[in-house]
Amino acid sequence: MFHTHTQNDLLFLTSDLLDSPAISHGFSTRLGGVSPAPWDSLNLDDRRGDDLANVQENFRRLCAALHTDAQRVVLSRQVHRDDVRLVTAADAGKGLWIPQDYDSADALVTDVPGLSLIVFSADCNVLLLHDPVRRVVGAAHAGWRGTAAGIAAKTVQTMCAAYGCRPADIRAAVGPAIGQCCFETDGDVPDALHAALGPAADSYMTWNGQKWHIDLKAVNALWLRRAGVAHIDVCSHCTACRPDLYWSHRRMALRRGEQAALISLREDTL
Repeated sequence: MFHTHTQNDLLFLTSDLLDSPAISHGFSTRLGGVSPAPWDSLNLDDRRGDDLANVQENFRRLCAALHTDAQRVVLSRQVHRDDVRLVTAADAGKGLWIPQDYDSADALVTDVPGLSLIVFSADCNVLLLHDPVRRVVGAAHAGWRGTAAGIAAKTVQTMCAAYGCRPADIRAAVGPAIGQCCFETDGDVPDALHAALGPAADSYMTWNGQKWHIDLKAVNALWLRRAGVAHIDVCSHCTACRPDLYWSHRRMALRRGEQAALISLREDTL
């Protein structure tokens, strides 16, 4: 189950499944920042025309609310692929304070305490993962292409291959994203999902006579289960239905900001 929290006018969500003294995590909303319209107000992406200083201040506020160090965030490089990056201490600050030296990273995983992994969304799925046994965290961005490519499962597989995690130990939360109610598409998305998942994809799509409606959050949960993850929490919020809380590419096109999901291993529990 997801819960909403407010700290100094900043609104964010957390998942019961990831509630642990060993980590910090949260899913941001658009509320509680300093950015002016159309990025009002907790915009976390400076690539949409907002001033970098505003974005940096917004990260300071989000990290303060989540009790993490804003100087040690590591930002994804989202290109709608299934590349998973192993994050080390040398990556601290990349994407916000210093340039990124990687051109593709829709998912990030690490076992380094104090680093905050960041993935972005304005309708796309965002997933946070935690293995409390091996002390590993992960964050993944899954648009429809990444969903069809199985980035959720690949993130789990990378955690297992790189850090010795067991899927049965991993907890995963799928954050706010566009719901089946609002994600309508032509045949390219169903075709890609059928190619990846076979007939199992049928359970997550409906035809309204003109367009397909697809439940991408449920598809990513399916990928997680196929990878062996049994503990999964899925947020019911549809970003397109709640413009008061979230930015939505479907609703707002390019004149918008982006929210983010953050997860970090806490240093004070070592």
